[in-house]
Amino acid sequence: MTSPPGRRLARLAGLLADTTRCALCLALLDGRAWTVRELAAYAGVAPSTASEHLNRLVDAGLLVEHRQGRHRYVQLAGAHVAALLEELARISGEDARSSGADSASVRRSSLRAVTAAGALARGRTCFDHVAGRLGVVLTDGLIAAGHLDDTAALALTPQGWIWFTQRLGVAEAELRSRRRPVTRACLDWTERRRHLAGLAGACLYRQLVERGWVVRVGSGRAARITAQGKAALAHELNIAAAAWEEDPDGRRAIPEE
Repeated sequence: MTSPPGRRLARLAGLLADTTRCALCLALLDGRAWTVRELAAYAGVAPSTASEHLNRLVDAGLLVEHRQGRHRYVQLAGAHVAALLEELARISGEDARSSGADSASVRRSSLRAVTAAGALARGRTCFDHVAGRLGVVLTDGLIAAGHLDDTAALALTPQGWIWFTQRLGVAEAELRSRRRPVTRACLDWTERRRHLAGLAGACLYRQLVERGWVVRVGSGRAARITAQGKAALAHELNIAAAAWEEDPDGRRAIPEE
């Protein structure tokens, strides 16, 4: 007897209909592997409780686990899971500034929390590519330089293939892998505009980090462009220095509190 339509989707929705499990998934959007104890501390629950939730997420295929000695690490099962979580966060109105708190508690948040929120809005990792203001400016630069075609969905142009493979040194075979799309437009939940994801987005982020043009900030998801990166991308993509700091309308990129 076949399952009625919608059963698997309902099962997935039920799995994510839990605040702790959602918090654990959102913590893993930085693309790295974390221990159960680290994730428990982040979610504010006991390690045994976190372990039970993580077991369910692993069994559902949303997370994968790695064991190294006595330690158990977990991370997202892939970019497709990260894309799902980012899209659900956008639709639900989930905001990194508040982490689900009400507006009154956000207004009472510390200067440290506000600063962290601003850093995430300026730049962050979304699994294996860059998002926030950083991701949007890079995408705009690639479009303006003729490396990306945005007439429908984002797509590498012939010129873009040359730039990625010859200027950045990305192997063409890697970009043509069938594991996932070459390009994907990911709607940014802080900028409300698209940034580049997919294999090209992942390769771009890796090259930016290896060249020292982008660095992580602290132990979380925040990332920032370096002075060397600004100079290099001004040369490569003609991105003005002011673009990293302001919205197209001239407003500051840090979200208002």
